[in-house]
Amino acid sequence: MANVIKADLQFVQELQSVGGDALKKCYQCATCSVACPLAPAENPYPRKEMVWAQWGLKDRLVNDIDIWLCHNCGTCSDLCPRGAKPGDLMAAMRNMAYRNLVEPTVVGKWMSSSKYLPILMAIPAAIYLLIWIIRAGQLGSFFPLFVEEGGHFVLAPEGVAGAVKYGGLFPGDFTIDPIFGLVALFVAFTFYKGVMKLIKGFQDTTPKTFVVGEHGQVSWIDAIKDVLFGQVATHAKWKQCGETESDKHRFTGHFTLFWAFVILAFVTSVVAVTHWGGKIVPFIAPIGHTPMPLWSPVKILANVGAIMLLFGLTVLTKRRLNQDPSKHGSSFYDWYLLGVIWAVGLTGIFSELLRLANVATLAYPMYYLHLVSVFMLFVYLPWSKLGHLVYRTAALVYARKTGRIAMQSREEKIFVV
Repeated sequence: MANVIKADLQFVQELQSVGGDALKKCYQCATCSVACPLAPAENPYPRKEMVWAQWGLKDRLVNDIDIWLCHNCGTCSDLCPRGAKPGDLMAAMRNMAYRNLVEPTVVGKWMSSSKYLPILMAIPAAIYLLIWIIRAGQLGSFFPLFVEEGGHFVLAPEGVAGAVKYGGLFPGDFTIDPIFGLVALFVAFTFYKGVMKLIKGFQDTTPKTFVVGEHGQVSWIDAIKDVLFGQVATHAKWKQCGETESDKHRFTGHFTLFWAFVILAFVTSVVAVTHWGGKIVPFIAPIGHTPMPLWSPVKILANVGAIMLLFGLTVLTKRRLNQDPSKHGSSFYDWYLLGVIWAVGLTGIFSELLRLANVATLAYPMYYLHLVSVFMLFVYLPWSKLGHLVYRTAALVYARKTGRIAMQSREEKIFVV
């Protein structure tokens, strides 16, 4: 009896709209899978993903673990004789996953096209503008200056040195901390749902494997340790992706940016913990009290993280601008992520400089833009390209757990059973 394949044509069209526009050019020569430095020997990618996409096999693709194991080095697209851009197809599949993986999926829809960018910006812009207006009404000034007396901010006359204090206009206790505390809980719960959905899909589709040697299928704990310390922290998979100058820049940019985020997350945590913990244990409060002096170790670490952020962004942005469009495309997902991180980095640095210069009329609008951009980066995280930090890590852990992938330093032969 013949198998009947029912193509989902709407799925193919959606896939083309989010970056897989050249998939119809593929004629299944398998150059991409042969060239890929990361694809497992059994059922390698991205050749099978190309044919599944051409046939509109949505059910196979949406639960395909290999779209997350691909690190999008672009070697397959460079060598494709037909210009089918298989690397873009894998990226497009991830874009579709971000879009539909978790509720509310309308956010995923907004993240898929630049025409919805005004909505994404308007939500945080309205929230923080309302806070600004209310607080300015209470203080009697739209660009207030403060001095600190008895642990409280009080209005100061014009010209007082160091009188720009963002905590006066946007108090952490009832504006910054509650909003971003709820954001953190929302994002964490949303990622939890997304990861559980991913793993359930992987369980139904990922081949069961047997690995010769002692490092085959491993426990969840060992899989997590292998991935976090052997791959994520070192970016070992990125190093395997290629040896061209572009590949080296890609590794440098991603590695620097990753650790910049780690450093800035640590600094933010120190400020939050000492802020709230200082109410219970007063002697720790000065550690994270803002604004910090420039010689504070926490402040120095924050500035180092900011410099690393801008350096990594510069490398990645230059690399993307220099890509050959006939082999590598850039979707809205790519530019949104780069753009919003640029906004976070630049507004953060200028907020610090304008505060030090005591220019209230520019400092507060800049800090307002910083809050808006940080909101856009983190609230929409589960639907943005940056979500791969969580989703790809989960996929790598599951693949390591089941034996789909082995550690970089281990030469193991994998057999599908």
